[in-house]
Amino acid sequence: MIRINLLGVERKQARKSAIPSFDAGQRLTAACSLILVVALLGIGWWDWKLTTTASDLDTEIARSQQEAVRLKSILDEVKQSDARRAQLQQRVQLIEQLRNGQSVPVQLLDHVSRSLPDRLWLTQMEEGHGAVTIEGRSTTLIALSDFVGNLGTTSLLQKPIEIVNSQVESGSTGSQGGRGGMPVELIKFIVRAQLTTPSAGRGAGTGAGGAAPAADGR
Repeated sequence: MIRINLLGVERKQARKSAIPSFDAGQRLTAACSLILVVALLGIGWWDWKLTTTASDLDTEIARSQQEAVRLKSILDEVKQSDARRAQLQQRVQLIEQLRNGQSVPVQLLDHVSRSLPDRLWLTQMEEGHGAVTIEGRSTTLIALSDFVGNLGTTSLLQKPIEIVNSQVESGSTGSQGGRGGMPVELIKFIVRAQLTTPSAGRGAGTGAGGAAPAADGR
């Protein structure tokens, strides 16, 4: 007698039907989905990378702008310093030009006025024929000697400087007219010196140091 186990066949078929089966379309869909996920992950990473790079660039740009502002302030200070230095150089050049442009009579008068010691004053100053003649009064011979020595400290006058004449005359400590003061003896002198450049000193004129009263102490 032949026996057929129908129950076992049904179980095998049920087991086979429980296992899912994928066709070509489902496999393609799964592959596309996987590719899409990978692409989205790649795009996200690339976007994060760009954002980070952009942030770093913004920070670097801000730092560069601050440095540019600092350097600009330094450059402005340098320009101001250069401008001040140029102005000072122009002033120095102008002063040198004025000094060099001074005529010999101006320099000579300035030197003579600086050479006056105490208790000595001038009454007349003349220039001519390459020489300068100075007349004045002094209360002491020491003051006259100091005056002659001071005159010899310039290159405008040739040495030796000659005392042409010196004589004692009566004077007064009061007014120039001699009234109301104590009588004193004054030394009237005439000093002459040759100019280093005779033609350049022309024009000093007369009366450069007018008479001064003895009370002045000059």
